[in-house]
Amino acid sequence: MKTTPFALATTFALVLGTLLPLAAQAEEAASPLSFNASVTTDYRYRGISQSRLKPALQGGADYVAANGFYIGTWASTIKWIKDAPYNGGASVEIDVYGGYKTEVAPGLTLDVGALTYIYSGNDLNPSANTTEVYGAVSYGVFTAKYSHSTTNLFGTANSKGSGYLDLSATLDLGEGFSLVPHLGRQKVKNNPAGSYTDYAVTLNKDYAGISFGATLINTNTDAYVGGPSSKNLGKSGFVLSAKKTF
Repeated sequence: MKTTPFALATTFALVLGTLLPLAAQAEEAASPLSFNASVTTDYRYRGISQSRLKPALQGGADYVAANGFYIGTWASTIKWIKDAPYNGGASVEIDVYGGYKTEVAPGLTLDVGALTYIYSGNDLNPSANTTEVYGAVSYGVFTAKYSHSTTNLFGTANSKGSGYLDLSATLDLGEGFSLVPHLGRQKVKNNPAGSYTDYAVTLNKDYAGISFGATLINTNTDAYVGGPSSKNLGKSGFVLSAKKTF
């Protein structure tokens, strides 16, 4: 049966009329479901630019249950798969994750889970799609997290079992400001040239419901390049971002 524009509009109005009151009730009840949207001058992941040192648009959704279990998804525009030497076909990264977070002792929090990075349409061999399991321990302002790949790592052959160690702290400076120093080490299995260290410090400011960030970032590698001019995607940089959670 043919669907008319009027029928579509009527259906949309009915659905919208049903969802809006539910959304309002969820907000009043402090729903465990939240959404976020952000923009950044450079999408850096583990110190390496995923957007060829250019801006990126990002957004996600999270559901956190009262018992500590959570699931979520997040997406960002990217350029690295389309760039040489990869010349693949994906322009968006979509992450899907889930896990469990709980306080195991006063001030001591444990977070364990799994995360899959999906690059729809990528035609790399091996595929850029990657799955990792992770575990993190936080005590006070300090966090240590280790991620272990259960597949090849972002299209690198024979790299299953690679690991990333992330050490960070979140220092509350008052007046909505926080300082986050970070040190990371990416080990790519069977590929010493791809292994590297990254480090960064981020100053965050919460204002009018938006989190603004300014990050100084660098790595000790020049093995990751992209674009027609083979730009060093791990070079030192200054990144600005703004994020809204609702």
